[in-house]
Amino acid sequence: MTEKKPMLSAQQTLDFLLAAARPIIDVETTPTIASNGRILAAAQTSQLNVPPMDNSQMDGYAVRAADCASGAAKLRVSQRIAAGQVAGALEPGTAARIFTGAMIPEGADAAVMQEMCEVDGDMVTIRHAPPSGEWVRRTGEDIRAGSEILSAGTRLRAQELGLAASVGLATLPVVRKLRVAVFFTGDELAMPGEPLRPGAIYNSNRFTLNALLQNLGCEVSDYGIVPDTLSATRETLRTAAKDHDLIITSGGVSVGEEDHIKPAVEAEGRLNMWQIAIKPGKPLAFGEVDRAGSEGTAFFIGLPGNPVSSFVTFLLFVRPFVLRLQGVQDVAPKSYIMRADFAWSKTDRRNEFLRARINADGGLDLFDNQGSAVLTSTVWGDGLIDNPAKQVIAVGDLVRFIPFNELLY
Repeated sequence: MTEKKPMLSAQQTLDFLLAAARPIIDVETTPTIASNGRILAAAQTSQLNVPPMDNSQMDGYAVRAADCASGAAKLRVSQRIAAGQVAGALEPGTAARIFTGAMIPEGADAAVMQEMCEVDGDMVTIRHAPPSGEWVRRTGEDIRAGSEILSAGTRLRAQELGLAASVGLATLPVVRKLRVAVFFTGDELAMPGEPLRPGAIYNSNRFTLNALLQNLGCEVSDYGIVPDTLSATRETLRTAAKDHDLIITSGGVSVGEEDHIKPAVEAEGRLNMWQIAIKPGKPLAFGEVDRAGSEGTAFFIGLPGNPVSSFVTFLLFVRPFVLRLQGVQDVAPKSYIMRADFAWSKTDRRNEFLRARINADGGLDLFDNQGSAVLTSTVWGDGLIDNPAKQVIAVGDLVRFIPFNELLY
């Protein structure tokens, strides 16, 4: 009798996947404005100071602080400076009318907001004694010329693109998009819009996995539903391996007579079949498929068929693996310690990932049905509670919560 292997922990599984990942080295140059969601291929430095000159944070008057020490200084307005204009030096004993973002003139060391000033013709009374530097943005206080502003492996969001634009970067070097092939096994699967024949179910995983991969910036090729035969599965694997970095399947990763993923991948490459000590989830396949007639392989991950199991194992294992292939180093999602406003006594020997929602009191509520086929729990919930094996949760206990916002992008 074959000795049963112990189940791997979630961390053991993740460590193995990340160690096996070979990051993409192909680089493209894209316009900064079109780089949202891409992965930066090389660190970026600024060639200029930001801001490039001292400027005013307020509409008001640029002054020498020493000229206003009385708290009621009456000064002549010697110039008017709008944003984008070059200021002349400030004459001693005068003030300059200035607007937000405008250059602080040479000789001035403070800006006084207009609400503290009284204007009479070309004279202004400053009813405030400003300290030197008040309401002045200093040259380079945000970014110094020569400093690194973005590191390699950064996933570019709106704020990173704005930062790159602020130092004049019109283009950015990015990692080419990860090419992922997906297909789905199961003769019971039907597509929405088709009549649902007896014994069939609609293929929700196809829509879920496509969207998850698109969220991660992947270039996805969907091979659809593949017939439950060894020959069809092998043919699809060979075709997908030619032009893709990663192949993902859903279903067929067990060892039943109608589960052809394992023998097909073993015939076309190499495969590890894992039992992972998590719930929902447990079965996961990882390996590589050879590229016929050329060097190299495509990675392979086989997910379970139950929709919540597929969803959760993707978030826990596929997402970080995909990010690492794209060159991202920090792939761990942020988690938060939060209060449980529910009791959970149905302990399991596996690490459970419970679907929960943040309530109006800042605590967590639990979805009533935590079954691996109950997809409504993922829509109702705001994230996952990472509950250790055999862990009872009482009302008021603190638990580790991972928001979906940290896992879906």
